[in-house]
Amino acid sequence: MVHLQASEVQQLLHNKFVVILGDSVQRAVYKDLVLLLQKDCLLTTNQLKAKGEETFEKDELVDGGQMGPMHNGIQYREVRQFCDDHHLVRFYFLTRVYSPYLEAILQELQSSEHGLPDVIIMNSCLWDLSRYGPGSWWSYLKNLESVFGLLGQVLPESCLLVWNTAMPVGKQITAGFLQHKQQPGDDSLRARVIEANFYSSTEAKKHGFDVLDLHFHFRHAEQHLQRDGVHWDERAHRHLSQLLLAHVADAWGVELPRRARVATWIREGPGAAGERPRQPNRDPRAWPPPRGSPLLPSPPLPPPPPPRLPLPPHPRPFPFQQVMPRVLFCPQDTYFSSDQPSQSDQFSSNYFYSDVPSPTQTGFASEDDFMIDPQPSVLPFAMPHLRRAPVVHRGFPRHSPRGPYGPWGRRPRSPRRPAHSRPQPRPQ
Repeated sequence: MVHLQASEVQQLLHNKFVVILGDSVQRAVYKDLVLLLQKDCLLTTNQLKAKGEETFEKDELVDGGQMGPMHNGIQYREVRQFCDDHHLVRFYFLTRVYSPYLEAILQELQSSEHGLPDVIIMNSCLWDLSRYGPGSWWSYLKNLESVFGLLGQVLPESCLLVWNTAMPVGKQITAGFLQHKQQPGDDSLRARVIEANFYSSTEAKKHGFDVLDLHFHFRHAEQHLQRDGVHWDERAHRHLSQLLLAHVADAWGVELPRRARVATWIREGPGAAGERPRQPNRDPRAWPPPRGSPLLPSPPLPPPPPPRLPLPPHPRPFPFQQVMPRVLFCPQDTYFSSDQPSQSDQFSSNYFYSDVPSPTQTGFASEDDFMIDPQPSVLPFAMPHLRRAPVVHRGFPRHSPRGPYGPWGRRPRSPRRPAHSRPQPRPQ
């Protein structure tokens, strides 16, 4: 996956209105996008932990947060907005996927001077499952039907709604919004999140909306979880932003910049070491070569030349033409050119992308279905046409917007909603 730089993100979202709805994890999604629209750096730990602050990276607190009492109740509100000459990004904190407050948000967006947004990124799950009593599960399922039905009526076809599934949670959760702390060994919420993701993604696709399965992409990256078992570190959020931007570009038919693929931002698997733990009783020769070594064995050196015979006494009319042996050198793969891989390059992106994503794939199969062991052999030359795209579930047909990028090869989609209308550029 190509990592977009700040200047490229600015072009992709030029004159676009983006709205992000959800909990504190979605707030970190908003913060990383706002930061990436301005400069190429990661969020700090303090920026990730802060909530309700008056300003963050030139944005403003519009409502709630530190303007009122700070608490962890279901009535907590926080509205943030970042606006410059050509970008508008807004965040609404939600504690429930469907409520009178969400209806008020949609009415506000309809009557806004900016009009309805071009992109909506939305998720609500953990609060719904843990803060609304014994019947929270059935209420969540009913609210999913209600919210997607309402969004289908309110949003125009030009608006791209991306429902991102809830990210994995830790084995022990101590986040402040939980009323009752989890007991050690209680994995009920982890399992319930997976089940909730299945129903929410199914309902979103039934109404023709896009789904980005973040639970699938981060299922092996738990070492990037914070200690509370819910929130994620800055590298995970930058990887998440790149997945979202790639999905938006794909939905709009935008061709991303072509350059050498780079590794993912996140590291996968237990331990912080760059070397994958080897299983016992395995032949070490079956493992792929370490980074920095050629993918194919070097050809054998030519045998030493035989001892040179003495020249005859009389001169020859023409000098000898010395024949040099031809040796085929295998060029090193560019992805393995460093002997000391960087932290972000220690794990392959195979763990986050399916080799053959099917249209009905939901990403909720068992973990063993996605393990790759041993890794397949890699061609010695980089093949641009073999680059893998993020696993996305497409609900919108592709169209070609006006923008700095040109359209790329069109692939068929099977939408339930009519095709997008061409997004009109907003006034300068």
